[in-house]
Amino acid sequence: MTTVLIVASAAPKQPAVLVEALERFRSRGATVTVACFFDSAELPIDPALAEVRTFAVPAEKRDARFRKALGRAQANRKPWLHARHNAWLRQRYRKADLLVALDARAVHTVWEMAQRNTRAGACYGLVPAQRALDSARSESVGKRLERQVAAAAGIGARGAKRAAVQTARTTFRKATGQTVMSNPAGAWFWTRAVAAPRVPDRFRSKLAVRLHDSAVRAGRPAVAARAASAAVNRISSARTRADVLTKAAQSELALGHVPTGLHEAIEAQLVLADSLLPKNATQAAAAVSKAWSLASNRVLHFDRLTSPMSEDPDAFLAPFRASAAARKLSGPRGRLAPAAPAPTDRPLRLLVTTLINDNFLPEILERYRAMPNVEVRFLDLYEDPVTRPLALSGSAVMEHLLAGESSYGAKIEEWLRPHLDWADTIFVDWCQATAALFTLHDPGTARIIVRLHSFEAFNFWPHLVDFSRVDDVVFVSEHLRDLSTAVLPQLAEAGGPRLWVVDNAMDLQRYPRAKSADARFTLGMVGFSSVAKDPRWAIEVLRKLRERDERYRLTLIGSDFNNRTSKPAKDYGKLLSKDLTELEPLGAVRRYGQTDDVPAALEEVGVILSTSVRESFHCGLVEGAASGAVPVVRDWPFFAGKPHGARTLFPADWLVGTPEEAAERILAATATEERWRETGRAASEHALKTWDWSVTQSGYDRLLLDD
Repeated sequence: MTTVLIVASAAPKQPAVLVEALERFRSRGATVTVACFFDSAELPIDPALAEVRTFAVPAEKRDARFRKALGRAQANRKPWLHARHNAWLRQRYRKADLLVALDARAVHTVWEMAQRNTRAGACYGLVPAQRALDSARSESVGKRLERQVAAAAGIGARGAKRAAVQTARTTFRKATGQTVMSNPAGAWFWTRAVAAPRVPDRFRSKLAVRLHDSAVRAGRPAVAARAASAAVNRISSARTRADVLTKAAQSELALGHVPTGLHEAIEAQLVLADSLLPKNATQAAAAVSKAWSLASNRVLHFDRLTSPMSEDPDAFLAPFRASAAARKLSGPRGRLAPAAPAPTDRPLRLLVTTLINDNFLPEILERYRAMPNVEVRFLDLYEDPVTRPLALSGSAVMEHLLAGESSYGAKIEEWLRPHLDWADTIFVDWCQATAALFTLHDPGTARIIVRLHSFEAFNFWPHLVDFSRVDDVVFVSEHLRDLSTAVLPQLAEAGGPRLWVVDNAMDLQRYPRAKSADARFTLGMVGFSSVAKDPRWAIEVLRKLRERDERYRLTLIGSDFNNRTSKPAKDYGKLLSKDLTELEPLGAVRRYGQTDDVPAALEEVGVILSTSVRESFHCGLVEGAASGAVPVVRDWPFFAGKPHGARTLFPADWLVGTPEEAAERILAATATEERWRETGRAASEHALKTWDWSVTQSGYDRLLLDD
């Protein structure tokens, strides 16, 4: 009886063809096994026709050496690496009479199997397999022996080569590893070796990246910077220089460090982009995209307690302002006609649009949908899976802006033009992809309004928005307006958009509820999932309070801390977890969890905290104040000492500078139940008369309805 082994790297697009072939094999008396490099459940075959099994090694069973081999291997060689580790498959291919590759990616695997089972026939495709099965295979003993010897020699040679390469790699890794780079003599030697003359750029660049990474991991960033700089000074190719500096910066960012050579890497990519701009817009866009990827990395701005963008935006963005390619991305192209006045003979057509996040829109949509003189449409660019990818490609936007035209731009025009033609006014929430896409082409006579929240100021998207096509830009606070105009000077230039400060739309009437006397000693935070919220500052306040009175406790409302975004977030999360492990068993801290009924959660809270390092407004704090909790607001460090910030947004007696000041304010405000209720009542009255939707909606009416 003939034994056939079929190897498939992917599920066949026409399983019926395979089934037909299997029936022919069975009619010829063959026993068939199908080895799948995918879930065998995707290939339902009658067991009477063939045995079907998966041979991919599960992730949990892969050792470090196997994982490294997979990482280095080409795509068509990965199935063979799995096959070598599968005892069932090894047994099958050594006994098979015919080996068949069902698809191109399985060819290498079948070839390797044939080198180890020289008496078996081997072919690619089902038709050749059927022909091979029909024709009896005869071969002289001498010829078969010759082929076996050749196959064995080839296997031995490849094994020796692999061993030699692996030995060389291991030796190189050890010679340039952390231990060597942490030693002054080793660092001295390699810093000079990487700058030696007549070393090809491709070898020098790889060595430089390896030495930099090892030195950083060894805790010697200055040595890392010297090694990278020494290599770059010897590299003639601008592309290779940029690549070395970028990889060096990325390795430091991956470790949670602010790269010592961050600006050099950004400048190198932008110099490369400027040189490529006249010749190749695609490559120029790729270089600018890499520069922005470094500059807007979350390690710099979101997962640490400081940000270079906040500290000195002019210095941080200087390389982009000096680059012709970067300037072209945000250069004004103007509009063919000004926005038309609001119509008087029909309802105003208002398009409200966003990307994924509509958290700040419910009250706005509800109000204007109820107005007979306004026709509202809502568009979330993420909703349609067909067009969704168009809204998520910053590099494609950059390429279009640098080239002036592109197939991508044509698709955006086709997608958004009907919305631009329909609307009188377009309210774009979040100054990110949505704003960039709606200004990619001339907006016609539609009025464009963009609301910029907080995180966008630290991101690349606002730098792709053509503000000469935007009529109005809205901020939720004055300090956010100040930061944004420093980051985007074109906002404040003559002929730029009108700038508005309009508070967030919040229905606060549902928050005032009766609080029990016991709530007096409960501190609350609404939202603590990110480093920017700095929940450990709240823990510090709690510790100081409990030194005086152990009745004080902290309730954390919202989803748990997200430590998966970066190394600094993970490190912060470990410290926070240690705090919680200590305090939760004592009843000092309680995690309330995510809830859709925040007013109910705040019934238990007597003191509401804002401990963030930055906020654009902080709705959770205002909601807590509206509920009657005593507000305690840290003077947000990103804006402290500047013309506007938490101290100009909230009443002075709400503000504190340190955990000690926070503890003293809380002790004073909660000294008696009467004092606590009186302070909370005053805070609630202030919140309702200042920020409730019944008050702030007039600002939106002026923005959206008045010319």
